[in-house]
Amino acid sequence: MEYYELHPITPQLRFITKAVEVLKSGGVIIYPTDTVYGFGCDIYNKEALERIYTIKQDAGTKLFSFICPDLKDISKYAKVSDYAYKTMRKLLPGPYTFVLPAAREVPKKLWTKRRTVGIRIPNNQIALTLTKELGNPIVSTSVTTRKGELLFDPSEIQTIFNSQVDLMLAAGALEGEPSSIVDLSDEEPTVIRHGAGDVSMFMTS
Repeated sequence: MEYYELHPITPQLRFITKAVEVLKSGGVIIYPTDTVYGFGCDIYNKEALERIYTIKQDAGTKLFSFICPDLKDISKYAKVSDYAYKTMRKLLPGPYTFVLPAAREVPKKLWTKRRTVGIRIPNNQIALTLTKELGNPIVSTSVTTRKGELLFDPSEIQTIFNSQVDLMLAAGALEGEPSSIVDLSDEEPTVIRHGAGDVSMFMTS
């Protein structure tokens, strides 16, 4: 595994470029978000996606979200209602995963059984710069142990996944929690997971 330490606010572009090269060649990386470290690959590379499922020991049953750099091209990847767009514009970038009806552009491997996808725009310069430089969304699924426990220390993550991942972008220990997941695919929003983001606006009294 290649390992690089980046400044969290002004990440060194030369390290971002190395990560992009790995992603374009079908590699798998680990990178920081505004919540926890995530495994990532180009959403259009099926082999890399399968590698992440193997690393996570998951048969494709869990929701793998993906990161977009902004809301500008969001309609390429999801069907977005006016309410959903206004909601996301208000809260993003931030620690949320929004579930929306999938657009055809997104590989079906990332669809749920309900034909939805999870989309993230994290408040993290490394993650956002990475996907901007790549030109495609990247998969985002949290780095965990085999028991599903979150890992926050980059040194520990490097030790555990050194032989399974091609490159890691580190930005210090992340003492966060996973993003909140909010389903905006129906008329009424549904909170699927209470995480780092405030979801009180979606809760009915």
